[in-house]
Amino acid sequence: MDDDVICTEKLITDRKTFFLDLKKNARGHVVRITEKVSSNRDRIMVPAEILDDFIAALQDIREALGQQQQQQD
Repeated sequence: MDDDVICTEKLITDRKTFFLDLKKNARGHVVRITEKVSSNRDRIMVPAEILDDFIAALQDIREALGQQQQQQD
């Protein structure tokens, strides 16, 4: 079964472009995160069933970054 893209989000920064694709394949739903720098691409796949944990971990990192920045000010 071919992968089917359900939804795509695109984030553009100074030098990088990120694509977040919600896909369905033979094993279920996954979020494919692609980082594009020049002509190079790196990808990771996050199973949909752990997406809440993945987002929570990113939020924890964001909070730690904010705390570190406050300490530096």
